[in-house]
Amino acid sequence: MKVQKQTLLILLLLFITGTSSFSQVVKDTIVADSIATDSIPKIILQPVLHDNFYRKPSPPKLRYTIARTVKLPEIIKIEPHYSHWHGKNILGFDISEIAFVNWSAGGTSSISGLLKGDFNRTYERKYMKWVNELSIRYGMNKQDGVEVRKTDDAFRFNSTFGYRKNPESNWFHSGKLNFNTQLTNGYKYPNKDNPISRLFAPAYMFLGTGAEYSKKNKDFVFYASPFTYKATLVWDQDLANNGSFGVEKAIYDEDGNIVKRGRRAKNEVGVLITNHYKSEISKNVIFVSNVSLYSDYINKFGNVDVDCDLALNLVVNQYVKANIGARILYDDDIKNKTEIDGVEVTEGPKTQLKQVLGVGITYAF
Repeated sequence: MKVQKQTLLILLLLFITGTSSFSQVVKDTIVADSIATDSIPKIILQPVLHDNFYRKPSPPKLRYTIARTVKLPEIIKIEPHYSHWHGKNILGFDISEIAFVNWSAGGTSSISGLLKGDFNRTYERKYMKWVNELSIRYGMNKQDGVEVRKTDDAFRFNSTFGYRKNPESNWFHSGKLNFNTQLTNGYKYPNKDNPISRLFAPAYMFLGTGAEYSKKNKDFVFYASPFTYKATLVWDQDLANNGSFGVEKAIYDEDGNIVKRGRRAKNEVGVLITNHYKSEISKNVIFVSNVSLYSDYINKFGNVDVDCDLALNLVVNQYVKANIGARILYDDDIKNKTEIDGVEVTEGPKTQLKQVLGVGITYAF
C-alpha cells in the first residue's frame, strides 16, 4: 500500500514537471514560426481571365525536317468549244402504189417512188449570216406494160450571205446565189429517142445583191435585189441549136447545114424578188411557200418569170409524213411544143404546173 502511494506521487511530479517544459517548447515553436512567416513574402492568388493560361504550351518546333516543297502544275481552264456553224439534214422517201387483180372496172397497176434530200448549213455570228441550202429530188414511176419513167428531177442550190449593222435588226445587206438544174435526161413520153432536157440543159443561175428581211425563227424571209445577173445555160449543143429554153438557136443554110451554131448560154440583168413563208395553220399541218419573181431590164422589161412552189405537210409522227405539193412555172422564153398530125409545132409560152401527192418516211439528223 505504501509502495503504491509512492508510485503515484512520483508520476504526479513527473507530469507537473513535463507539462511546464512542453508548454514552453510549444510556445517557443509558435513564436519562431510566426517570425519565420513574417519574413516570407505573401503570395496572393487571383483569377486569370485569359483562356490561354490553362492551355498546354505548344510543342517546340523541330530543328530538322524531311519535308520538301513540290510545285503543283498550273491548272488551265479549257473553255467549251462553240461553233458558229449550224446544220440540219432531212432524208425522205415517198411511195404510192395501186394494184388491180380481176378488177371488173379495169385499171392499170402502178408504183411510184420519190427520193428527196434537204441539207442546210448556216454560219451565224453577231453581224453576219451565211445560209447554204441544197435540195435534191428524184422520182420514178412504173406501170404494167410501160417502161420506167421519170416523174421528178431537181437539183437546187441556194447561198445567201448577209451583213447587218445592228445585231438586233432583222434587215441584212445580202448577196444571193441560186443554181438550178436536173440530173438525168428528160423525155416527152412515149418518145424516148430525142431527149428534151439533159444535165445542165437547162441550168439557171442567179447572182445578185440586195436587201433581205429575215425573222429570228426563219419562218419568213423576204429578199429584193434591184441588180441580179441571170444566166440560162444549155450545155447540150443539139438543144442549143434548136433554141431550147430561150437561147439563140443555130442558123442553117438552104441545104440544112449549120452556118452558126446555137449559143449555149443566155445572159440577162434584171430585178429579183424572192419570198419564203412557213406557218403551222393547224396542229401537225404546216404550209410552206417559196416564190421567185424575175424581170429582165433589157429584153421585154415587165414580163415576169414566175417560180412558185407550194407545199402542205401533214405530220403523222416523227418519221411518217404526208405531203401535197404544187409547182407553178412561167417563163416567157420557154415556148411550148406539141405535135399536130405527126408534126411538131412550137406554140407560145404557157403556164407549167406540176402536182405531187405522197406519203413517206423522213429522217432528220
